[in-house]
Amino acid sequence: MLAYIVRRTLTMIPTLLVISFLTFLIIELPPGDFLTNQIAQLKMQGEESAIAKVEFLRTEFALDKPFFERYGIWLGAWPGPHGFDGLLQGNWGWSFEYDQPVSEVVGSTLLLTILLNAVTILFVYVVSFPIGIYSATRQYSWGDYGFTFLGYIGLATPNFLLGLIMLYLANSWFGLSIGGLMDPQYIDKPWSMAKVGSVLAHLIVPTVVIGTSGTAAMIRRLRANLLDELHKQYVTTARAKGLKESRLLVKYPLRVALNPFIADIGNLIPSLVSGSVIVSVVLNLPTVGPVLLGALQSQDQFLAGFILLFVAVLTLVGMLVSDILLAVLDPRIRLGGRVAS
Repeated sequence: MLAYIVRRTLTMIPTLLVISFLTFLIIELPPGDFLTNQIAQLKMQGEESAIAKVEFLRTEFALDKPFFERYGIWLGAWPGPHGFDGLLQGNWGWSFEYDQPVSEVVGSTLLLTILLNAVTILFVYVVSFPIGIYSATRQYSWGDYGFTFLGYIGLATPNFLLGLIMLYLANSWFGLSIGGLMDPQYIDKPWSMAKVGSVLAHLIVPTVVIGTSGTAAMIRRLRANLLDELHKQYVTTARAKGLKESRLLVKYPLRVALNPFIADIGNLIPSLVSGSVIVSVVLNLPTVGPVLLGALQSQDQFLAGFILLFVAVLTLVGMLVSDILLAVLDPRIRLGGRVAS
């Protein structure tokens, strides 16, 4: 098992390198960059003196270099001008839009983004797991119809609309303001138990809003997988031999049906980040989603590139966790497809 984890972890390194190259390529595909747009704007305004500063920044951050050299400098594999380090040296780049290092722009939002995604994934699995089993084992019951109906509503309702509805209900029914991830008095304050409690309280609404569609999809997937297993011949044979229904369910069909259910952990993370951008704007959440949207619109390449790479790292970690859980659940995976006789 340890060898499988080490092997699986090592494969993340070349995967991350490929992702970093594709990320940089996609960021560079649109014509021009943030500084090019700034120069055009300054020329229209007749501010010729400021153009020299912008041109200096272009040289300072190697934006006048060829593509592959810029990629190497950004990654940290190639020495940049004036000792400009890259990602491998811990330098995340410079945000031209905010006129700050990328680490200062996104530093406060990374932890909250990870926390929100972790809590949302936990919510999705904790809610969908028992409901999916119930719907599969009680097919065509009133409960199954009810959960199916709620699932369709969850899939059909846009997250931002659900967020607006919950904002309204919380304010009109309870007089609560649920925007943000903490009460205003705790912003820029050191962490304390009161601040942690405020964050946990504010996590409830965005977790439900962002996780609703994922929960509905997971319920449908687990229900379909489990129903497929319950109708197979080995289940009928085990039931005919007098095996208890609960033991039969846990020992055989549920373990097989859980494979694709668990494998979706890694795929869920990027969908949560991308799907929460509008929700983060509506609920005023200090996550990387709105920052990424602004960086892409303004072509702030260092900022956008780091956030995309950060989401890729989260995805790879999620896939590693799902692979480890699958290896624990199914011995054939960690044995490389060979089951000991």
